[in-house]
Amino acid sequence: MNYIVFDLEWNQCPYGKEKENKKLPFEIIEIGAVKLDENRNIVDSFQEIIKPVVYHRLHFRTKEILGITSNRLEEGIPFKAAVKKFLEWCGTDVKFCTWGSADLVELQRNLKYYRMLFLLKGPVFYYDVQKLFGLIYENEKTTRSLEYAIDFLKMDKGDTFHQALNDAHYTAEILKKIPENFMKRNYSIDCYQNPKNKDSEIYTVFKDYSKFISREFSSKEEAMMDKEVTKTQCFLCKRTAKKKIRWFSVNPKSHLCLAYCPEHGYFKGKARIKKTDEGKYYVVKTLKRIDEAEASEIREKREALRKKRRMKRHQEKKKK
Repeated sequence: MNYIVFDLEWNQCPYGKEKENKKLPFEIIEIGAVKLDENRNIVDSFQEIIKPVVYHRLHFRTKEILGITSNRLEEGIPFKAAVKKFLEWCGTDVKFCTWGSADLVELQRNLKYYRMLFLLKGPVFYYDVQKLFGLIYENEKTTRSLEYAIDFLKMDKGDTFHQALNDAHYTAEILKKIPENFMKRNYSIDCYQNPKNKDSEIYTVFKDYSKFISREFSSKEEAMMDKEVTKTQCFLCKRTAKKKIRWFSVNPKSHLCLAYCPEHGYFKGKARIKKTDEGKYYVVKTLKRIDEAEASEIREKREALRKKRRMKRHQEKKKK
């Protein structure tokens, strides 16, 4: 088994969001990767520049950040050839590793655009090195930049950032500093290719929380009426944790609840509603063990939202 640490660079529509190709908002223009063996020693590297076919002109931010020219891109190879070459180089028995979650999403979206998504079966279980860095060094999930992490760890900065192969090398060096057991306990699941039916739904338990990824639904309302979505089961003893506060909407994409297990105490339920490219909906639900103080915060949040909505209704009535 090998670890593939990869980084992508992409371009976007230079003429504004309203003129972008909705099926491909970000077009990959560079793939960089390093391969690590099962002991996390770097054994090989990969780099390929990709000739764009959707956005021939570079967005000013892309040009500014990457320092790449249109002439350099014109010397690249087509995406289909590049990605086939990349996946063949990766091999079959691999675990992907990235800095953040965006690269896997955009890789799959580009594959889908070219009708090649079958080459990468999902949902993809991978290691998010950005998340691992935050958990182990700052005791929480963070979205720190790669350069911040390198500075934090006092590592050498000999290579330029925002070049795919360089960033892949930096990410790999950070990964090597994460204890292996910690890394393996805190894997991530990318759901760009989300479960399509009940049999493919995902339920997994981590140290402090459980995660459930539902099948597709036709609407948000249908999703939040599903028994599996709204169920609150203690992941420690498998008993039902009774809801002290039923699911309530924080915003159109997120719901919270408060549940209680007689043996293991309070749990915070969070349901995030995700929308697919095809307009369907699925839910990523987490159930996390919390203390009394955090339980009180949920109660206060619900009450604050209730007051805000009552005030809004009152103001609307006054206008009538």
